[in-house]
Formats: sequence, structure tokens, C-alpha cells
Amino acid sequence: MNRRLLYWAITSALAGFLFGFDTVVISGAEQRIQALWHLSPAVHGVALAAALYGTVIGSLTGGFPADRFGRKPTLLWIGVLYIVSAIGSAMAPDVQTFIAARFLGGIGIGVSTVVAPMYIAEIAPPAHRGRLAGMFQFNIVFGIVVAFLSNALLANIGDNAWRWMLGVAVFPSIAYTLLCFGIPESPRWLLTRKGDRANGLRVLGLIQPDASPQELDRQAAEIVAASSEKQSAKGFWSMRLRVPISLAFLVAFFNQMSGINAILYFAPRIFEMTGLGARAALLQSVGIGITNLIFTFVGLWLIDRLGRRTLLTIGSYGYIASLGLCAWGFFTHHYSIVPLCIFAFIAAHSVGQGTVIWVLISEIFPNQYRAAGQSLGSATHWVFAALITTFFPALVSTFAPGYIFLFFCGMMALQLVWVRAMVPETKGRSLEEIQRQLGVEV
Repeated sequence: MNRRLLYWAITSALAGFLFGFDTVVISGAEQRIQALWHLSPAVHGVALAAALYGTVIGSLTGGFPADRFGRKPTLLWIGVLYIVSAIGSAMAPDVQTFIAARFLGGIGIGVSTVVAPMYIAEIAPPAHRGRLAGMFQFNIVFGIVVAFLSNALLANIGDNAWRWMLGVAVFPSIAYTLLCFGIPESPRWLLTRKGDRANGLRVLGLIQPDASPQELDRQAAEIVAASSEKQSAKGFWSMRLRVPISLAFLVAFFNQMSGINAILYFAPRIFEMTGLGARAALLQSVGIGITNLIFTFVGLWLIDRLGRRTLLTIGSYGYIASLGLCAWGFFTHHYSIVPLCIFAFIAAHSVGQGTVIWVLISEIFPNQYRAAGQSLGSATHWVFAALITTFFPALVSTFAPGYIFLFFCGMMALQLVWVRAMVPETKGRSLEEIQRQLGVEV
């Protein structure tokens, strides 16, 4: 693989590292924050979900700067938002400031889920697109692992440990922002949005140094043709785009209906329900992160071999088995099985939905509507993530945990039906070929 291309993909995917770290680091601090500011369950839920509300705004609006100003400047400003959020969260004197800082970081997360996978998909050759775009998910998982380890290491340094847990994110945020200066603009944005054929061809040549000028000209012509004014005039919300729109919405909806964010956010609390002590529960959470990382590697290795649809099928079966056994463990008081089932759930998610979601959304929309389509999928993901995270503490205090896990299990059975009935395979095809496959004529 082109080393230059790999570097660009890794750099943009580092937005996922900050996403993963910021999303999960709160799990080690949430109980201390609740005690420090004497938060009611309702305010506690809002404080924890503040970043997720920001992601909804970021995901809904992230397509605009990506289309208007370019993918590269938008990726750079994501890093700035992360830096400000990390400092503000760590130094917050009250819950209002804390919520505002977390909300700001959430905007960065939301925009990153629109722009980073889209940028990688637009620079990646078809044979490697799954693995390269999947690196965004790998970096999310890597950020989760580092967050869990960081929380475990900082847990006993004093009353202000939670501030350090949140504040250390400033260092990778600065590194990411500086690295973004070294990546080029997306060739598809240059060709279709800016109309800069010379620079578009130049970047295509950097991506494929062995391609002839004639081959590069042919690719550029195909990209421009797929984004013609005639096609653009039909608009995003049209019957023409009904298939990619439904795919983006449902893959994001089912991703959150698995309960993944609730389990990641409240992992220590869930493990404490099984009888583990607080310290042991935090260490078990580190095990979640490591399991996630290992099986994300597996998913990345398989995604361009088996394909997106097959991985979603494998993951669905894993979800159903692990969540069903979790529910049984809580109902029958066989709590010893719950940690193992949680690890199996994380493995199923990592191989299936975790690896596939950002890749699939980034490749199913035409060039002119990729930013809008990515915004739709990301916003759907974050709206349901925010709702679940906000209400999860209240649900746990109202319903037995077994019923909650049983609900998630039932939703994953529905996902399996959807995958087998409606999801097409996109591996090995160019973005323009996928456009034709889904009935979006060029």
C-alpha cells in the first residue's frame, strides 16, 4: 500500500482516537462528579450526555463546512475543539461549565464522524477502502482502551483524579491538530466542489503514483460525471436516494440499539451490579477496551475479504447470544457469567457493527451528497446514543437489568433480519460503481 496514503488515512483517523477517548473517559469520573456537585439522577444524566448532545449538533452541521471549506480545514478545526473541551472539562468549577465544555467536545466528535470516514473513503482505492476507512473505528477503539487504562492509573491520585482523567486528552488533541497540516485535500472535493481539476489530478497522482496520466484523466472524468449538475439538481431528499438514505439511517439506529454506548459509559457500574468491588470493576472495564481492540483488528482484517454484509451478520449472531445470556444471568442471579458475556458482546460489536458502520455510511452516497449522507448517518447514531445515555441511569433504577439486556437482544434480532433482507455488499467496488449498484444513476 502507498505509504503516503497510509499516513494520510492514519492522520485523519486519529480524530477517531480523540472520539473514543473523550466518549469513554467519563466512565471513570461519572460517580465522583455526581458526588462532588450533589447531582440528582436527572442532572447527572444530562451532564454525562452533554457531549452526546454536542455530537448531534456536530453531526447535523458537519457536512456544511466539509462541503463549503473542504475536508482538510474541517478536520483541523476538529482538533481545536477537542483541545478547548479537554481544558474546559478538567478545570470546570461547576456542573454548568462542565456541561458546556463537554458539549463543545461533543461537537468535535460529531463533526469527526462525518468528515474523517468520508475523507478516507474519498482518497482510498477500492481494494483497501474497507481497511483504511475502518481505521477510524480502530482509532476509536484505541482511544477507548487508552481512556480505560488512563482512568485505572489515575483513579487513586486524590480527590481531583477525575480532572486529570479528563484533562490528559489535551496532549493527543494537540498532536492530531499539528498532523492535519500535512494531509492534502480530498481529490473528489477538489474536482466536484471546487472545480480544481489540476490539483484534483495532482492528489490522484499522489494516491496512485503508478497510474498513467490517461488513467488519472479517466478517473477524474468519471468522478465529475457522477456529480453532474443534472444529478445534483434532484436534491438529497428524493426517491432516487431512498436506498442509501435508508441504509445510513438503519445501520446507525441498530448500532445504538445494541446498547453499546450504555455499556461503555456505565461499564464499572454494570460490573459492580454483579458483586465486583469498585476497583475490580474499573479493571474489568480495561478488559472491555482490550477485547474491543483485539477484535477490531479481526474486523479490519476481514472487512475487505468477507465484506460488510457478512460481518454485520456475524456480529448480529454474536449480539443475540451474548445479550441473551446477560439477561439470563441477571434474571437467574448467575452473575458470574455477566462479565464474560459483556466481553463476548464487545467482541461481536467490534467485528460487526463497530468495524462496518463508518465504512458503509461513507461509501453508499454519491460524491455530491456524501457529506449530507454522512451527516444523516452520524446524526442518527448520536441522537439515539444521547437518548440511551441520558435515560440509562433512570432505567437501571426502575427496571431489573435483565429486562434492559433482553430489550437490546430483541433489537439485535431485528437487525439480523434487516441485514439478511436489505443490506447489499459493497466490497471491492469504486464509489462510483456503488452509486450505480444502489440505483443512483450516473
